[in-house]
Amino acid sequence: MTTSRGCAAPADALETASEPRAPGGTRGRHAAAGPLGGPGEIDGTGRRCGAHAAGTRTAQTGTAGTGTRAAGTAGTAAVNPTATTETAAALGTTTAEKATPGTAAETAADGTAALGRATAETAAAGTAAHGRAAETAAAGGAARGRFSRGAGFWLIAVTLLAFMAASSTPSPLYVIYQQRWGFSASTLTAVFAVYALALLIALLTVGELSDHVGRRPVLIAALIVEAAAMVAFLTADGVGPLLLARTAQGLATGAATGAIGAGLVDLQPRPRLGALVNSAAPAVGLAAGALGAGLFVRYTTTPTTSVFILLTAVFVLLALATALLPEPVAPRPGRGRNALASLRPRVAVPRQARGAFAAAVPCLVATWAVGGLYLSLAGSLSAGVLHISDHLAGGLVIAALNVAGVVASLLVRHLPPGRVMAGGSLALAVGMSLTLAALATVSTPLFFAGAVVTGCGFGSAFLGTLGSLATLAGPAERAGLFASVFVVSYLAFSVPALVAGLEVPSYGLRATAIVYGCGVVALALLATVLGFVRERAARS
Repeated sequence: MTTSRGCAAPADALETASEPRAPGGTRGRHAAAGPLGGPGEIDGTGRRCGAHAAGTRTAQTGTAGTGTRAAGTAGTAAVNPTATTETAAALGTTTAEKATPGTAAETAADGTAALGRATAETAAAGTAAHGRAAETAAAGGAARGRFSRGAGFWLIAVTLLAFMAASSTPSPLYVIYQQRWGFSASTLTAVFAVYALALLIALLTVGELSDHVGRRPVLIAALIVEAAAMVAFLTADGVGPLLLARTAQGLATGAATGAIGAGLVDLQPRPRLGALVNSAAPAVGLAAGALGAGLFVRYTTTPTTSVFILLTAVFVLLALATALLPEPVAPRPGRGRNALASLRPRVAVPRQARGAFAAAVPCLVATWAVGGLYLSLAGSLSAGVLHISDHLAGGLVIAALNVAGVVASLLVRHLPPGRVMAGGSLALAVGMSLTLAALATVSTPLFFAGAVVTGCGFGSAFLGTLGSLATLAGPAERAGLFASVFVVSYLAFSVPALVAGLEVPSYGLRATAIVYGCGVVALALLATVLGFVRERAARS
């Protein structure tokens, strides 16, 4: 089975449907499909990003035990990454849902005719349940939890918020760590970049694992690793432990993103609610984490410990609660073998999508490089260039970027994706230009205005890019395509920020940020031109 992994995907841009398949049988057929933890309607995620991720719709089928197939959102993200804003929601996923209890004469499994009874009986592994009304149904005949499906849905939503909030919590604290341990800007950006790279590795390897072994075990394992990462932050006494903590956090977030995005769709109490939560939660979590850490810095005397004590407790409690989660994935033959096979990354761009993918690369690089700049250096820019002594400012800037991104993506999600990508790229160029002007004139209000406009551009541009590409690949090709999208995205999220950190000692923070911003503006303008050219060609 081929699935895509990554941070999140837009709900309206990406719709999938699956057709019945016999156990071990044919692949389902997908309907035409349309981020930093990301904007727009995405899974958060990472794999749909996060995420650092999203927004798939489900089709009821008679397939027994078929799990949700999720693709990479930032988005998480953080991502991913951020996941920002829409980054990443179960991109490209399909779910197979069983007949629900008490419905009259529903379809039985594997396409058999509806049974003429007062209540439809559930099917398992292709055979109808005998002699009783359908009592259980949690998306595939999975093991029961003590929570209802509705309660399980909201538990997963809270888990997504927690992961995204934790991913942005260190950003306002980087300046404090830098002052305490005296490390350079290059070390600071390395601490940031290692998270994004670890997240990408997890998305590409274990992002699909929950389709085979179940949502519960993957989520519990990820929550335990995340709690351990919070303890590592709590006890960190130098750069080494900080790098270790950030790496563990990236791996945990990447592993959880696919299971979270798929679980939200599995358990959603009403249609499209899973897509909505996958869309909004990553950005809300990223904003809340950065803002909350800033508040801890301002109002507590031990911000680098107290915030991680709180987060450790949150993840331990979530791990305990997840043990009671309804399990939507039914055991099926060969799941161990399939689980091992799913660990092999699949990255490929189908021939018919190569032109559109090449045209989308400048947009992907520009949008995610912006996320990397803000999440790694926003606190340093606020303190070192704008001379803002209040560390809360760094959290406020990140919050402004993410909230603006998700609002913009929700507003434009019904427009043609090519037009959204081009318009979003233009907004990104304008926003970064305002940010550059703010750094040149040392204007704090202009800096925040630039963050808001940049966030709007990020959210809409990434949403439009995903929507433009989603229709160009068939079911067997979509996995590799979206894996390619998120490889480019997360590399752009981490590598430019790391290079910028290496250049700060030689050229200074302001000059480095201005050159970085000029590169983003140039790429965004190129993406704007390419987007409008392709949009005009498509209309003609």
